[in-house]
Amino acid sequence: MVTATTASICFAKEGKEVIVANGANLRQQALANGIDLYTWKGKLMNCGGVGQCATCVVEILAGAEYLSPPTPFEQQKLRKKPHCRLACQTLVYGPVTVKTKP
Repeated sequence: MVTATTASICFAKEGKEVIVANGANLRQQALANGIDLYTWKGKLMNCGGVGQCATCVVEILAGAEYLSPPTPFEQQKLRKKPHCRLACQTLVYGPVTVKTKP
């Protein structure tokens, strides 16, 4: 069995696709590629990617099966948003499409 060494993230609103290393952190890759994840409030109050503020929410439009499992914090914070994830807590293992600032 051959495993892929890269994954792709399509940012739907921005019309941008980036190729990343398999297992890459969604938040880090978004910021590294100029994708703005935060609303104005999130820009002021984000936790810097440690999974404690829930300001980097993205909606998963396709490819949820290629993401790491949700953390307990995500399950608690996003229980009313079943198709959403915290970008800082999400690792990408295949092709996914996300919507920023849902």
